[in-house]
Amino acid sequence: MSNKVIIIDRNPPQLDEIVIDATNHVVGRLASVVAKWALEGRRIIVVNAERAVVTGDFNMVLNWYKTRISEWLTHYNPEKAGPKIPRKPDRILRRVIRGMLPRKELRGKQAYKRIKVFMGVPPQYMNVDKVIIKGALLSIRPGAKYVTLEELWSHIEPIQYEAWKKAKDTWEARLKRAQGKGDKA
Repeated sequence: MSNKVIIIDRNPPQLDEIVIDATNHVVGRLASVVAKWALEGRRIIVVNAERAVVTGDFNMVLNWYKTRISEWLTHYNPEKAGPKIPRKPDRILRRVIRGMLPRKELRGKQAYKRIKVFMGVPPQYMNVDKVIIKGALLSIRPGAKYVTLEELWSHIEPIQYEAWKKAKDTWEARLKRAQGKGDKA
């Protein structure tokens, strides 16, 4: 039960189930690698989806996304049932990955089913080796502009974001108490 980080380029490790930590990964680059690995038959679990980044100025990204959400409500048909645009970080990342798969073909549908995306790290993946894809990492330069999916979500749906943040803080406090009791025993 080790908890180490495996840094790789674009070739996947020889595992059936790969757990990827999305922290500081550019969404599009990460999605292309995940889609490729899923098409090869591997099961992919992406954790910390809220920490993945979209490059660009914050206001530009936010305005683009808000426009994309609101353009389906039209004046002549305010109840138009167009495609549902995801708002939560895990759903956004999963939707980007879906866009890189041939989802109308059988192999694309099967690959999409092998992908799971989570916000935070679920308990069953706490002590699992996590993969970091070197080619998908954000190269932090002075003046580089980027937005995390968590920041984007906090401006799109502030009420749901606050509820999630509160639940996450409660869960982390509970986890620390449980680890503290485990150390004493």
